[in-house]
Amino acid sequence: MAKLSTTEPDFETPEDAAAYDRWFRAKVQAALDSTEPDVPHEEVMASIREIIDRKKNGATRLAG
Repeated sequence: MAKLSTTEPDFETPEDAAAYDRWFRAKVQAALDSTEPDVPHEEVMASIREIIDRKKNGATRLAG
């Protein structure tokens, strides 16, 4: 079985790491506390596919 790689953030100081941790935890908590309606997975994926397709088409036009 292949070993999974991990990416660890690189912070200049322990204070930077702590500040990021506080920010990240606040974002997660805000998402958990949100009362906005859920968006179905299929809808999110369709939106992402549109964005990817637009980027690919734009990159193709620039390269061609």
